[in-house]
Amino acid sequence: MRSAIHNSFGKPSDVLSVGDSPMPQPAANEVRVKTILSPIHNHDLLTVSGQYGYKPEMPAIGGSEALGIIDAVGDDVTDLSVGQRVACASVHETWAEYFVAPASMVFNMPDSIEDELAAQLIAMPLSALMLLEFLEVDSDQWIIHNAANGAVGKTLAMLAAARGVNTINLVRSKDAIEELTSLGIKNNVVTADDDWKDQVRAIIGDDKITAAVDSVGGESSNELLSLLGSKGTLVSFGIMSGKPMALDAGSLIFKQATVKGFWGSKTSQEMDLDNKQRLIDELLERASNGDLKLPIEAIYSLDDITTAVSGKVQSSKKGKVILRP
Repeated sequence: MRSAIHNSFGKPSDVLSVGDSPMPQPAANEVRVKTILSPIHNHDLLTVSGQYGYKPEMPAIGGSEALGIIDAVGDDVTDLSVGQRVACASVHETWAEYFVAPASMVFNMPDSIEDELAAQLIAMPLSALMLLEFLEVDSDQWIIHNAANGAVGKTLAMLAAARGVNTINLVRSKDAIEELTSLGIKNNVVTADDDWKDQVRAIIGDDKITAAVDSVGGESSNELLSLLGSKGTLVSFGIMSGKPMALDAGSLIFKQATVKGFWGSKTSQEMDLDNKQRLIDELLERASNGDLKLPIEAIYSLDDITTAVSGKVQSSKKGKVILRP
């Protein structure tokens, strides 16, 4: 079968190429899926470069989420069958014509949800929904998060709004504001403005910020901490800056703040199936009724993998880049 392979870690556009791989065979608790679409996530690119928590053995096939049709099932699989249209995430080697996945990580997709939406409905939205529950916020409380125009950031804002939770969405440019506004997301602030913290305080008024999500690291972590309310929670979700979190000890102490780390892939793998299905059902409902919108930038053929993962495409995207085998 055709697949996007890398024989070493490195810059994705340098090390990835299309090649032939053996057809995978499902184990007793697995299914084999014929791929329809598979998105390119930032963590996929970090995995290829060797900078992620999961490091595959070489040669490796990229990808961790996909939509497809089941074409074979393992002996112990009883609740899935050949011909079902399914989506899955937190798996491996989806940038290929076929891949295998544990049956517990595979979810049936109703025909009412279009391919482009279904293909990216699990990984980032499920991470955002698990993160929302991890924050333990109630309706009418406030969350602040940076890199809000990223895939998880946009999804977090939409899912929080659907649950009645308020978000303040920090971005670095006015173009990003327009991107969020076009999706119906409110309370967006550009951190390039000198008075951006005052803008945040004006939005929340007499309320306090219950939780903050940091996807950047470095000094941005401390900026979020400075706006956090008493006994609030600061969650590290990513380190886009590549710098360690810089936190003021005084703010931590006097706010009695809690700092936690969140890894969506690990949380998803450890979550019991009934609880995960509950969250998937919510995502299906939000996607069906229009509360959740997941724009795409472009769909590339697997043959164009080098272009699809290039800095030119990935740095300028305003939606998900997706592969079609």
